[in-house]
Amino acid sequence: MMLLPSLGLPHLSRLNPPRSTDERLAGALVWLLALMLLVFLAWPLACILVKAVQDRAGQFVGMANMLAMAGETRLLDAAWSSCRLAGLTTILVLPLAMAFAFALTRSRLWGKPFWRLVALSPMLAPSLMPAISLVYLFGNQGLLKGWLGETSIYGPLGIVLGEAFYTFPHALLILTTSLAMADARLYEAAEVLGAGKLRRLLTITLPNSRYGLLAAAMVVFTLVVTDFGVPKVIGGQTNVLALEAYKQVIGQQNFGKGAVIGLLLLVPALLSCGVERWLAHGHGATTSGRSVGYRARRNPARDILLGLLCAGICLCLLLMLITAVAASLIKLWPYDLSLTLIHYDFDQVDGGGWQAFANSLELATWTALGGAGMVFLVAYLLEKTPAPRWPAAVIRTLALLPMAVPGLVLGLGYIFCFNAPGNPLHGLYGGMTILVAATIAHFYTTAHLTIGTALRQIDAEIEAVARGLGRAWWTSCRRVTLPIVLPALLDVVRYLFVAGMTTVSCVIFLYTPDTVLASIAVLNMDDAGDTAAAAAMASLIVASSLAATLLINLLGWWLKRRTQGWRATP
Repeated sequence: MMLLPSLGLPHLSRLNPPRSTDERLAGALVWLLALMLLVFLAWPLACILVKAVQDRAGQFVGMANMLAMAGETRLLDAAWSSCRLAGLTTILVLPLAMAFAFALTRSRLWGKPFWRLVALSPMLAPSLMPAISLVYLFGNQGLLKGWLGETSIYGPLGIVLGEAFYTFPHALLILTTSLAMADARLYEAAEVLGAGKLRRLLTITLPNSRYGLLAAAMVVFTLVVTDFGVPKVIGGQTNVLALEAYKQVIGQQNFGKGAVIGLLLLVPALLSCGVERWLAHGHGATTSGRSVGYRARRNPARDILLGLLCAGICLCLLLMLITAVAASLIKLWPYDLSLTLIHYDFDQVDGGGWQAFANSLELATWTALGGAGMVFLVAYLLEKTPAPRWPAAVIRTLALLPMAVPGLVLGLGYIFCFNAPGNPLHGLYGGMTILVAATIAHFYTTAHLTIGTALRQIDAEIEAVARGLGRAWWTSCRRVTLPIVLPALLDVVRYLFVAGMTTVSCVIFLYTPDTVLASIAVLNMDDAGDTAAAAAMASLIVASSLAATLLINLLGWWLKRRTQGWRATP
């Protein structure tokens, strides 16, 4: 890359050669992937739209359901609570995640792999676990109940704390990816020109990471709006939209109203789509073929301050996890604190037994491998090849929708769609394949944003050079782009595996007695009052997810040494 100007080659990024065979193949793949998203995402959502205009008997009622619910004070209060709590959680999580990501990527903090592992540990747990832990800590029988004084943990405080625990690693993944793609030459040039640390932060770091910041904010906001697990356990009398949808479907079997609320929850996704397109239009690459990886200089004061911040955040996160594990090992909290393993005898309680755990492992493996491969291929073809306009627009529009669709609503859509006898894909219903498809669809947005953020920061000149030299797109992808974004890709593999282990809402209507999952067993046990057994199954999910995470981290370390050495400063 450094020799191109001296070789007298024209600016290859401006070349517009005729479409070659490999580019036509890329176009066909984009059409195929767009079709898959239409079938496994848009079609179920369309079925929800149809259900929203039907009554309980299946008769067409038009806008009657929507008009009836628009006048309900209960629904308006739930909508306001959802937005308020999501906003408060975003305000709390975003600066903490940004500071943590800065410590991991722009400092010489000791033990970065350890801090990163702890910070991402909430992703290892089902969404119900933080709420259960908060109840054990600050509930009516909680160990630390006195710390809150007269304030109750059941309500907005508990929801914000639980959601902050739940969403923090999602924001951290995106911000770490954004900050890790820095070009050290920009900082060297700024320093030579006399720019101080604060000015370099304000003029280089923050502008270059603005896409990651807004993407993280959108992810946190929509995750909180659409989550029903935390409000269900610790929300008290506070009602939110996602919980209202859950009550309508589970409690009252009113699928029409549940579908209407699900459609209402699509509003944040539509707003996010508009913001993402506007931002991506003006977002330039920050990494090129001449870029040099950023390496932080020694600064003890900065590292100590960031270390204290990371230690404080990690202590809070570990406290939540340790509390749930301890509850699973204690015979009867808080009256008999003797240790026991009786709560791990899952075959003695309802929920699916050990078969549920084996099914979760199978689901998570297929979701991680299949989902990561599909997400990378979609993002690469959209960002690095001349993708056909219409299927690319379809993919970009659909990619952001799953984050705003509650999992239980998406699961309902799968029921309406694939359980219909006339559907040619009806044979998938009731098997593991439909569970994998639903899980990938539900968690697609975060994975797509993570890979897309990494790919957008790589200069398009690399692909232009490959085309100028007559190389197929998969050659530059395999030899150059894939090694560069390998850390982000492994993050996605890890994220999807853990999502497969912890997902509840999007598969709760799709499992059969043969495909019941561990995360669903946690929910069923908690509903049945077997809270200690639920904590035990949740702890087992955490342990298995942690083992997989360590294995992927080890693989990433080995691959990075073999593929990222050329980015190091000579």
